[in-house]
Amino acid sequence: MGWLFYTDRRIKSYADEKAEITRLCTFEGDTRKTELVKACKVASTWYAAARVTNLDGTAVEDATYMTDADGSITFGAVFLTRYDDGCWGYKDMEESAGPVEPRAPLSLLALLSELKDPDSYAHAWRQRCQDWAAIPDYEEGDKIKLAAPVTLTDGSTCQIVTATHYRRGRQKRRCYRIEETGGLVRLSKASLAGSELLSSAKGAASPVLAEFLAGRN
Repeated sequence: MGWLFYTDRRIKSYADEKAEITRLCTFEGDTRKTELVKACKVASTWYAAARVTNLDGTAVEDATYMTDADGSITFGAVFLTRYDDGCWGYKDMEESAGPVEPRAPLSLLALLSELKDPDSYAHAWRQRCQDWAAIPDYEEGDKIKLAAPVTLTDGSTCQIVTATHYRRGRQKRRCYRIEETGGLVRLSKASLAGSELLSSAKGAASPVLAEFLAGRN
């Protein structure tokens, strides 16, 4: 399915978006109904868990999902969203369609029904979400060994770095000091996957950054 934009510009805020995601996940047919259980927004993407029940109270039979104890099934959905000239739009897909975005919170994944096929697209997507959640959130002063060397824009590589920060105006932004050169580099969260904590040095100040700046004076 492609993108759908609301040209009337009625979607303007987080609350508007959540209300629309709720509406999109809530419907009733002749034999079944679907309702939103939980929705979470990460960056510009909404992740949703939606429960399906039979109107006659019988257990839902589905080729992808195991039926839960109450006779329902709960599936995951991903809504890509963006604004174009003030108009909000979305592109939605059910987890078995193989979405790319892997940042669904573990609390949402815990609500989903078990899958019948361990080799399904949905299973692979859930695993990617779990892998993303497992990436450490390192603290100031932590010394880290990346799972593999990262190639920088100048063609050099780095693998052992120390977490620090720099300031831009009033904003404090995370960066990393390269062990071999002492230079500073920004790293994406994805590049920290599989990394190893070598040592930890907690503290409110940044001795790493202070040392780096002192060396430039």
